[in-house]
Amino acid sequence: MALKVAVQMDHISSINIAGDSAFALMLEAQARGHELYHYTPDRLAMIGNDVFCVLEPVEVRDEKGNHFVLGEKQRMNLADIDVVLMRQDPPFDLSYIAATHMLEKIHPRTLVVNDPAEVRNAPEKLFVTQFADLMPPTLITRDKTEIDLFRAEYGDIVMKPLFGHGGAAVVRLTRDDLNYGSLYDIFATTFREPWVIQQFLPNVKHGDKRILLVDGEFAGAVNRVPAAGDLRSNMVRGGAPTVADLTKKEREICERLGPSLREKGLILVGIDVIDDKLTEINVTAPTGIRAVRKLGGPDVAAKVWDVLEAKLAG
Repeated sequence: MALKVAVQMDHISSINIAGDSAFALMLEAQARGHELYHYTPDRLAMIGNDVFCVLEPVEVRDEKGNHFVLGEKQRMNLADIDVVLMRQDPPFDLSYIAATHMLEKIHPRTLVVNDPAEVRNAPEKLFVTQFADLMPPTLITRDKTEIDLFRAEYGDIVMKPLFGHGGAAVVRLTRDDLNYGSLYDIFATTFREPWVIQQFLPNVKHGDKRILLVDGEFAGAVNRVPAAGDLRSNMVRGGAPTVADLTKKEREICERLGPSLREKGLILVGIDVIDDKLTEINVTAPTGIRAVRKLGGPDVAAKVWDVLEAKLAG
Protein backbone atom coordinates (compact mmCIF):
# COMPACT_ATOMS: atom_id res chain seq x y z
CA MET A 1 0.00 0.00 0.00
CA ALA A 2 1.36 3.40 -0.95
CA LEU A 3 1.84 5.70 2.03
CA LYS A 4 1.74 9.48 2.12
CA VAL A 5 5.07 10.56 3.57
CA ALA A 6 5.86 14.16 4.52
CA VAL A 7 9.47 15.06 5.28
CA GLN A 8 10.08 18.01 7.59
CA MET A 9 13.61 19.11 6.78
CA ASP A 10 15.92 21.96 5.88
CA HIS A 11 15.08 22.93 2.32
CA ILE A 12 16.03 20.09 0.03
CA SER A 13 17.98 22.45 -2.21
CA SER A 14 20.50 23.03 0.60
CA ILE A 15 21.39 19.45 1.53
CA ASN A 16 24.51 17.46 0.68
CA ILE A 17 23.03 14.30 -0.77
CA ALA A 18 26.28 12.37 -0.38
CA GLY A 19 25.79 12.15 3.37
CA ASP A 20 22.24 13.24 4.12
CA SER A 21 20.28 10.53 5.92
CA ALA A 22 16.92 12.19 5.25
CA PHE A 23 17.66 11.94 1.55
CA ALA A 24 18.51 8.25 1.93
CA LEU A 25 15.15 7.66 3.62
CA MET A 26 13.39 9.57 0.84
CA LEU A 27 15.08 7.53 -1.88
CA GLU A 28 14.01 4.30 -0.19
CA ALA A 29 10.43 5.51 0.34
CA GLN A 30 10.15 6.50 -3.31
CA ALA A 31 11.56 3.15 -4.44
CA ARG A 32 8.78 1.46 -2.46
CA GLY A 33 6.10 3.49 -4.22
CA HIS A 34 5.25 5.87 -1.39
CA GLU A 35 4.09 9.44 -2.11
CA LEU A 36 6.69 11.96 -0.94
CA TYR A 37 6.02 15.51 0.22
CA HIS A 38 8.54 18.13 1.29
CA TYR A 39 8.19 21.03 3.72
CA THR A 40 10.28 23.20 6.03
CA PRO A 41 9.22 23.54 9.69
CA ASP A 42 8.38 27.24 9.40
CA ARG A 43 5.31 26.24 7.34
CA LEU A 44 3.58 24.44 10.23
CA ALA A 45 0.31 25.98 11.45
CA MET A 46 -1.81 24.74 14.38
CA ILE A 47 -5.50 25.50 14.85
CA GLY A 48 -6.90 23.72 17.90
CA ASN A 49 -5.91 20.09 17.51
CA ASP A 50 -5.36 20.34 13.76
CA VAL A 51 -1.96 20.93 12.20
CA PHE A 52 -1.85 22.29 8.67
CA CYS A 53 1.11 22.74 6.38
CA VAL A 54 1.88 23.82 2.82
CA LEU A 55 3.48 20.74 1.28
CA GLU A 56 5.20 20.20 -2.06
CA PRO A 57 5.15 16.81 -3.77
CA VAL A 58 8.76 15.86 -4.39
CA GLU A 59 10.61 13.41 -6.59
CA VAL A 60 14.20 12.59 -5.67
CA ARG A 61 17.11 11.19 -7.64
CA ASP A 62 20.63 10.30 -6.58
CA GLU A 63 22.28 12.87 -8.85
CA LYS A 64 24.36 15.67 -7.35
CA GLY A 65 23.06 19.03 -8.49
CA ASN A 66 19.92 17.46 -9.95
CA HIS A 67 18.55 15.62 -6.95
CA PHE A 68 14.94 16.84 -6.66
CA VAL A 69 11.89 18.10 -8.46
CA LEU A 70 9.16 19.87 -6.49
CA GLY A 71 5.52 19.86 -7.49
CA GLU A 72 2.81 22.45 -6.95
CA LYS A 73 2.33 23.61 -3.35
CA GLN A 74 -0.79 22.44 -1.56
CA ARG A 75 -2.16 23.09 1.91
CA MET A 76 -2.90 19.85 3.75
CA ASN A 77 -4.00 18.70 7.16
CA LEU A 78 -1.16 16.53 8.47
CA ALA A 79 -3.80 14.17 9.86
CA ASP A 80 -4.21 13.07 6.23
CA ILE A 81 -0.53 12.06 6.05
CA ASP A 82 0.57 8.56 7.07
CA VAL A 83 4.16 9.31 8.13
CA VAL A 84 6.01 12.49 9.01
CA LEU A 85 9.79 12.24 9.11
CA MET A 86 11.02 15.01 11.41
CA ARG A 87 14.46 15.46 9.91
CA GLN A 88 15.49 19.13 10.10
CA ASP A 89 18.94 19.65 11.53
CA PRO A 90 19.44 21.26 14.94
CA PRO A 91 19.93 23.78 16.57
CA PHE A 92 17.65 22.35 19.20
CA ASP A 93 16.16 25.74 20.02
CA LEU A 94 12.70 27.13 20.82
CA SER A 95 11.72 26.90 17.16
CA TYR A 96 12.59 23.20 17.20
CA ILE A 97 10.69 22.70 20.45
CA ALA A 98 7.62 24.50 19.07
CA ALA A 99 7.62 22.13 16.09
CA THR A 100 7.63 19.11 18.43
CA HIS A 101 4.59 20.49 20.26
CA MET A 102 2.71 20.91 16.99
CA LEU A 103 3.60 17.45 15.69
CA GLU A 104 2.66 15.94 19.05
CA LYS A 105 -0.94 16.93 18.20
CA ILE A 106 -1.04 14.46 15.28
CA HIS A 107 1.08 11.62 16.64
CA PRO A 108 0.48 8.65 16.66
CA ARG A 109 -2.54 8.88 14.31
CA THR A 110 0.02 10.17 11.90
CA LEU A 111 3.25 8.33 12.70
CA VAL A 112 5.90 10.94 13.47
CA VAL A 113 9.47 9.68 13.41
CA ASN A 114 10.94 10.10 15.92
CA ASP A 115 8.15 10.56 18.49
CA PRO A 116 8.13 14.38 18.87
CA ALA A 117 7.45 14.44 22.62
CA GLU A 118 10.30 12.04 23.26
CA VAL A 119 12.64 14.00 21.00
CA ARG A 120 11.79 17.11 22.99
CA ASN A 121 12.42 15.29 26.27
CA ALA A 122 15.67 13.65 25.14
CA PRO A 123 18.21 16.36 24.26
CA GLU A 124 21.11 14.37 22.93
CA LYS A 125 23.77 15.36 25.42
CA LEU A 126 21.37 15.08 28.38
CA PHE A 127 19.45 11.91 27.53
CA VAL A 128 22.74 10.02 27.39
CA THR A 129 23.40 10.77 31.07
CA GLN A 130 20.65 8.29 31.96
CA PHE A 131 23.35 5.73 31.13
CA ALA A 132 26.16 7.43 33.04
CA ASP A 133 27.88 4.13 33.85
CA LEU A 134 28.52 3.65 30.11
CA MET A 135 30.03 7.12 29.65
CA PRO A 136 33.36 8.78 30.35
CA PRO A 137 33.27 11.09 33.39
CA THR A 138 30.94 13.93 32.39
CA LEU A 139 29.94 17.25 33.95
CA ILE A 140 26.99 19.44 32.87
CA THR A 141 27.39 23.01 34.08
CA ARG A 142 28.42 26.56 33.27
CA ASP A 143 29.79 27.19 36.77
CA LYS A 144 33.54 27.82 36.67
CA THR A 145 34.17 26.46 40.16
CA GLU A 146 32.66 23.11 39.15
CA ILE A 147 34.69 23.04 35.95
CA ASP A 148 37.86 23.85 37.91
CA LEU A 149 37.23 20.92 40.24
CA PHE A 150 36.49 18.55 37.36
CA ARG A 151 39.61 19.68 35.49
CA ALA A 152 41.75 19.25 38.58
CA GLU A 153 40.53 15.66 38.91
CA TYR A 154 40.68 14.54 35.27
CA GLY A 155 43.32 16.76 33.66
CA ASP A 156 42.70 16.81 29.92
CA ILE A 157 39.06 17.65 29.18
CA VAL A 158 36.74 18.39 26.28
CA MET A 159 34.25 21.26 26.42
CA LYS A 160 31.26 21.63 24.10
CA PRO A 161 27.93 23.47 24.11
CA LEU A 162 25.03 21.41 25.46
CA PHE A 163 22.86 22.00 22.39
CA GLY A 164 25.64 22.13 19.81
CA HIS A 165 25.78 19.80 16.82
CA GLY A 166 28.07 18.67 14.05
CA GLY A 167 31.22 19.15 16.11
CA ALA A 168 30.81 22.93 16.33
CA ALA A 169 32.68 24.57 19.25
CA VAL A 170 34.12 21.30 20.56
CA VAL A 171 37.49 22.02 22.15
CA ARG A 172 40.11 20.13 24.10
CA LEU A 173 41.87 21.66 27.09
CA THR A 174 45.00 20.08 28.53
CA ARG A 175 45.68 20.22 32.26
CA ASP A 176 48.00 23.24 31.97
CA ASP A 177 46.37 24.98 28.99
CA LEU A 178 46.79 28.74 29.44
CA ASN A 179 43.81 29.39 27.14
CA TYR A 180 41.37 28.02 29.71
CA GLY A 181 40.38 31.38 31.21
CA SER A 182 39.84 33.02 27.84
CA LEU A 183 37.95 30.01 26.53
CA TYR A 184 35.68 30.07 29.56
CA ASP A 185 34.92 33.73 28.90
CA ILE A 186 34.10 33.00 25.25
CA PHE A 187 31.75 30.16 26.18
CA ALA A 188 30.09 32.26 28.90
CA THR A 189 29.44 35.07 26.41
CA THR A 190 28.33 32.84 23.51
CA PHE A 191 26.24 30.10 25.13
CA ARG A 192 23.47 30.78 27.63
CA GLU A 193 22.83 27.11 28.38
CA PRO A 194 25.12 24.86 30.46
CA TRP A 195 28.02 23.11 28.74
CA VAL A 196 29.23 19.54 28.56
CA ILE A 197 32.64 18.88 30.05
CA GLN A 198 34.05 15.38 29.57
CA GLN A 199 37.28 13.60 30.30
CA PHE A 200 39.34 13.59 27.10
CA LEU A 201 39.66 10.14 25.53
CA PRO A 202 43.02 9.93 23.72
CA ASN A 203 41.87 7.01 21.57
CA VAL A 204 39.55 9.36 19.69
CA LYS A 205 42.49 9.55 17.26
CA HIS A 206 41.52 6.02 16.19
CA GLY A 207 37.92 7.07 15.58
CA ASP A 208 34.54 8.04 16.96
CA LYS A 209 32.13 5.28 16.04
CA ARG A 210 28.61 6.17 14.88
CA ILE A 211 26.30 3.23 15.58
CA LEU A 212 22.77 3.30 14.14
CA LEU A 213 19.89 1.59 15.90
CA VAL A 214 16.50 1.00 14.31
CA ASP A 215 13.64 0.33 16.73
CA GLY A 216 16.21 -0.44 19.41
CA GLU A 217 18.22 -2.94 17.34
CA PHE A 218 21.71 -2.54 15.89
CA ALA A 219 21.39 -1.64 12.20
CA GLY A 220 24.83 -0.47 11.06
CA ALA A 221 27.99 1.38 12.06
CA VAL A 222 30.73 3.57 10.66
CA ASN A 223 33.98 4.65 12.27
CA ARG A 224 34.83 8.33 11.78
CA VAL A 225 38.53 9.14 12.02
CA PRO A 226 39.48 12.78 12.69
CA ALA A 227 41.37 14.70 10.03
CA ALA A 228 45.02 15.43 10.77
CA GLY A 229 45.32 18.26 13.27
CA ASP A 230 41.66 18.17 14.33
CA LEU A 231 40.02 16.78 17.45
CA ARG A 232 36.61 16.34 15.81
CA SER A 233 35.64 13.28 13.85
CA ASN A 234 32.30 14.50 12.49
CA MET A 235 32.18 13.93 8.75
CA VAL A 236 30.99 17.51 8.19
CA ARG A 237 34.27 18.55 9.88
CA GLY A 238 36.49 16.41 7.67
CA GLY A 239 36.31 13.11 9.55
CA ALA A 240 37.00 10.12 7.28
CA PRO A 241 34.46 7.26 7.37
CA THR A 242 35.92 3.77 7.63
CA VAL A 243 34.44 0.28 7.95
CA ALA A 244 33.44 -0.57 11.50
CA ASP A 245 32.69 -3.77 13.39
CA LEU A 246 31.25 -3.69 16.89
CA THR A 247 33.29 -4.66 19.91
CA LYS A 248 31.76 -6.82 22.62
CA LYS A 249 31.31 -3.72 24.79
CA GLU A 250 29.61 -1.81 21.97
CA ARG A 251 27.13 -4.65 21.52
CA GLU A 252 26.43 -4.55 25.24
CA ILE A 253 25.79 -0.80 24.98
CA CYS A 254 23.27 -1.38 22.16
CA GLU A 255 21.52 -4.05 24.22
CA ARG A 256 21.29 -1.70 27.21
CA LEU A 257 19.83 1.15 25.18
CA GLY A 258 17.46 -0.84 22.99
CA PRO A 259 14.50 -1.31 25.37
CA SER A 260 14.47 2.37 26.37
CA LEU A 261 14.60 3.54 22.75
CA ARG A 262 11.73 1.26 21.74
CA GLU A 263 9.64 2.36 24.72
CA LYS A 264 10.10 6.00 23.80
CA GLY A 265 9.27 5.55 20.11
CA LEU A 266 12.78 6.58 19.05
CA ILE A 267 12.87 4.51 15.88
CA LEU A 268 16.04 5.86 14.26
CA VAL A 269 18.86 6.71 16.65
CA GLY A 270 22.57 7.27 16.22
CA ILE A 271 24.87 6.73 19.19
CA ASP A 272 28.49 7.86 19.40
CA VAL A 273 31.09 5.64 21.05
CA ILE A 274 34.78 6.41 21.63
CA ASP A 275 37.03 3.71 23.05
CA ASP A 276 34.02 1.68 24.25
CA LYS A 277 32.58 4.75 26.02
CA LEU A 278 29.15 6.15 25.10
CA THR A 279 29.33 9.91 24.51
CA GLU A 280 26.04 10.90 22.82
CA ILE A 281 22.61 9.56 21.84
CA ASN A 282 21.41 11.38 18.72
CA VAL A 283 17.62 11.35 18.30
CA THR A 284 16.89 14.46 16.20
CA ALA A 285 18.41 13.86 12.76
CA PRO A 286 21.11 11.18 13.12
CA THR A 287 23.44 10.82 10.17
CA GLY A 288 25.47 7.90 8.88
CA ILE A 289 22.96 5.94 6.80
CA ARG A 290 24.64 6.71 3.48
CA ALA A 291 28.18 6.25 4.82
CA VAL A 292 27.34 2.79 6.20
CA ARG A 293 25.89 1.71 2.87
CA LYS A 294 28.76 3.14 0.78
CA LEU A 295 31.24 1.16 2.87
CA GLY A 296 29.41 -2.09 2.11
CA GLY A 297 27.40 -2.20 5.31
CA PRO A 298 23.68 -2.85 5.81
CA ASP A 299 20.96 -0.86 4.09
CA VAL A 300 19.76 1.07 7.15
CA ALA A 301 17.15 3.04 5.19
CA ALA A 302 15.51 -0.24 4.15
CA LYS A 303 15.48 -1.40 7.77
CA VAL A 304 13.78 1.83 8.82
CA TRP A 305 11.05 1.46 6.21
CA ASP A 306 10.56 -2.21 7.06
CA VAL A 307 9.84 -1.14 10.64
CA LEU A 308 7.57 1.78 9.68
CA GLU A 309 5.51 -0.27 7.24
CA ALA A 310 5.10 -3.03 9.83
CA LYS A 311 3.93 -0.54 12.48
CA LEU A 312 1.39 1.01 10.11
CA ALA A 313 0.14 -2.40 9.03
CA GLY A 314 -0.67 -3.13 12.66
